[in-house]
Amino acid sequence: MRKRFSFAVYFSFSFLTLLIFSGCLKDQCSNTYTIYSPVYKTLTQVRADMKSGQPQAIERPGKIYIRGNFIFWNELNKGIHIIDNSNPASPKNISFIKVPGNVDIAVKGSYLYADNYSDLVVFDISKPTNVFPVKFLNKVFTDRGGYYWSTSTNPDSIMVIVDYKQKDTVVDCSTASNWYGRAAIDAFNTASGAQFYVKNPTGVGGSMARFAIASDHLYSVSYSQLSAFNINIPYDPQLANIKQIGWNIETIFPFQDKLFIGSSNGMFIYNINDAANPALVSQFSHVRSCDPVIADENYAYVTLRSGTACQGFTNQLEVLDISQITQPSLLKTYAMTNPHGLAKDDQLLFICDGKDGLKVYDASDVNNLKIIKTISGLETYDVIALNNLAIVVANDGLYQFDYSDRNNIKQISRITIQH
Repeated sequence: MRKRFSFAVYFSFSFLTLLIFSGCLKDQCSNTYTIYSPVYKTLTQVRADMKSGQPQAIERPGKIYIRGNFIFWNELNKGIHIIDNSNPASPKNISFIKVPGNVDIAVKGSYLYADNYSDLVVFDISKPTNVFPVKFLNKVFTDRGGYYWSTSTNPDSIMVIVDYKQKDTVVDCSTASNWYGRAAIDAFNTASGAQFYVKNPTGVGGSMARFAIASDHLYSVSYSQLSAFNINIPYDPQLANIKQIGWNIETIFPFQDKLFIGSSNGMFIYNINDAANPALVSQFSHVRSCDPVIADENYAYVTLRSGTACQGFTNQLEVLDISQITQPSLLKTYAMTNPHGLAKDDQLLFICDGKDGLKVYDASDVNNLKIIKTISGLETYDVIALNNLAIVVANDGLYQFDYSDRNNIKQISRITIQH
């Protein structure tokens, strides 16, 4: 009895102490959260601002497009930097075009095409420091986020997210769970419309592009669609067709009369002999991974990588034999670290292998790729190889490498990103 009594007293005392201690913790506990509040303008105001202005610091760079002596470089969801690259050893950031919701770009002649959330905008770029819009196509990218919760057709009442303000807020633990629930809902509601996270007249895009120009048409891929716009009159594009082509579509690469489309599940090849009506020729399935693709006359080169958005655990280069275009087949696989974009110029193959840098291969024998050089010390995303110049997007800048002497590939310039 005495033993039982002592245990009860001990338990009661311990429990009381725990409650008191918990109360003290509750009084002192707090967490700091970062809130991102959207900044809005009307569609009328946004479109009035869509013109070139003073150059801006590059902070969240995305995809690049090369046309003549100019590099057009996306600032994710904000707009487009214009870089004068007439001297690749000393590129100059000369202007910036505000385009909220912009991710992809393409150029034909003196006209630039850019996505603005679900809209397509055409810009006159004949004077790169005096760029202005000439046409808007409303809501043509139907599975891209549109403008913020608006069913209105009046541009003066349609509100567009143009930026986010960051603020740190301290929240007491007693209300943190309720606050977090409300914050999560608010974040979803406010961001739902904005989330996504050779000289020739059309220029050249990178392998991560979702825009491509061929046969007087602009082609665009989104999550599940392939869209074709007739740009025979460059300043007056017309939506010609939208096709449902599957799911998890990621990239598009034009070559001759074909479109090579990468998805997280495989590669699709479309014939564009009937330019307004691309026709599926064949497809090649692979394990679930992110999947940019490029091609030449006989082979397609596909990089597969792992990651949160990509899922899967595969990191490799696949070389596909496409000599029989209706039956692409796997020819060879090469292990990689975390490959992203890639490019090919003649017999040189360039691969952005994430934190392992830029890798340059002799691809004269696709069954036996030979490494020529690994450029380390940078985390690479995409590359365009053109006229002995490799233009590389990395996490800390835009690099340019001269490969006119393949045995002495050297960096000639860098534009720094401001983090």
